[in-house]
Amino acid sequence: MSTASRLISGSAASWVQISVVMMAQLALVPIYLIHWSVKTYGVWLAIQALISVLSTLDMGHQTFLGYEFLRFGRENQEKIGKFMWSGIVMGIVISIGQVLLIVIFVISDALPHLLGESSAQNEALLYAAGVVLVLQSITWLVCTSTTGLITRALAPFGYYPRMAWWGVVFALVNAFAPLTAVVLGADLLVTGIVLACSLVVLSIPFYIDLIKLMRKERIPFSRPSWKTGFTNFIQSLALFAKGLLENVRQQGVRLILAPLSGTVGLAAFSTMRTGANVALQGLNTIMNPLMPDLMRFLHDRDQQRSEVGFGTIWIVLIAFMAPGVVILQAFVEPLYLIWTQGKIPFNPSLFAVLSLGVLVYALVQPAMAVVIGNNLIKPQLIISVFTAVIVIGGVFSLEPFLGILGAGVALLAAESVAAIGYTYFAKKWLMENSLTWPYKSFGIAATSVVLAAISMGCMIGLPNLKWIIFSISLLLLAWNIWRYWRALPILATQRAIQIITNLPVIKRLFLV
Repeated sequence: MSTASRLISGSAASWVQISVVMMAQLALVPIYLIHWSVKTYGVWLAIQALISVLSTLDMGHQTFLGYEFLRFGRENQEKIGKFMWSGIVMGIVISIGQVLLIVIFVISDALPHLLGESSAQNEALLYAAGVVLVLQSITWLVCTSTTGLITRALAPFGYYPRMAWWGVVFALVNAFAPLTAVVLGADLLVTGIVLACSLVVLSIPFYIDLIKLMRKERIPFSRPSWKTGFTNFIQSLALFAKGLLENVRQQGVRLILAPLSGTVGLAAFSTMRTGANVALQGLNTIMNPLMPDLMRFLHDRDQQRSEVGFGTIWIVLIAFMAPGVVILQAFVEPLYLIWTQGKIPFNPSLFAVLSLGVLVYALVQPAMAVVIGNNLIKPQLIISVFTAVIVIGGVFSLEPFLGILGAGVALLAAESVAAIGYTYFAKKWLMENSLTWPYKSFGIAATSVVLAAISMGCMIGLPNLKWIIFSISLLLLAWNIWRYWRALPILATQRAIQIITNLPVIKRLFLV
């Protein structure tokens, strides 16, 4: 399968997956709020956040080995096998430790405070939350710890699209198993049990497929080496620390908000952030399939093709994301109130701040690809420490005055600092490796972010002129798209046209 075909297939699968997640989130929120109280829904969200934070140790281990597998390449099956099987043993140990830690939380007094529900009146809800937490940690051990490493070991052999389609299936089950349970009248406990059982059952055929692919690519069984596994685990701790700190900007902020704003405030913040989360996941559908080829271009010191990779990311920001957030800002409020059954008020300022944070994150993706893809651990840790301090300090200092808007402002400040840091270290690495940063393209992409920020701010501050501002904003963003297209290298425009014309829907439209 060619690079373009892998990108198309992987992106298509990822876009289907993000569509499933988006539709599920849009469907789940009103259904949850019909059948559950806002407080119960807030506890459910806090559970997901806690699992996400606790799993960062295993995810850091998987991420480190994933980049090692890409570095080995498809010709080193023996080494991939040795690292993979040693990593699997360590992953199981890590996941068992995660289960034990959650059990300690459950039997101690820590859990109510972590979930933001310390009232004695909610004893039954807290008991259910504790059981669901244990079940989800066991599910991670069975369904994710081992398969995540095998999936990464197969990445150098071109199986990213296939794994992405498996991801679609898991996304469907992860979304609609609890949805079905809630519709049938299940409470928090039963919903958690249904989700855990569904994921375990689905993992059986997934394991079978992974084993078949390992045999096909001749990745041998290698007796696990505790020395190799432990050495890699120690090296991955830097990525774990980075992941944990960065998680503060994602799911971790929920755990900070829970004791400050309670589960009701947490539910309001999370629903307001749904659009931003969908956009982030959509951006990853471009980044993940592109990463192996982009790393090859960088290691080959291929300036032109590296710029093509960067341009693929920025054109998504300029042509789709920036205009998209402006359009959402203009139309989202009545839809949001319908979506949340009128139980959660809409905060336009928070929505705008969260949307802007996504645009800043998209802008810095090429720089992040350079730093992360080359395993530059020290710069990642420095950036992660600074951003975590900004988020934690910002939430604690701003939430008493601004409420949940303070958390959004803290997140935006952290994303801005991260963008500056990643861009600095990426430029430095490129210079040291005889490559240059594409300043012109980056400047045009940054202009889209600024235009979107000014547009949303003006629509909020001048509601009487909202539609005039909206129209002018779209014209300016369209002008910026035209500027960017003209600035792209010829190879980049040819690649963009090739990808678009090879999309199945386009082929069917023009099929003679």
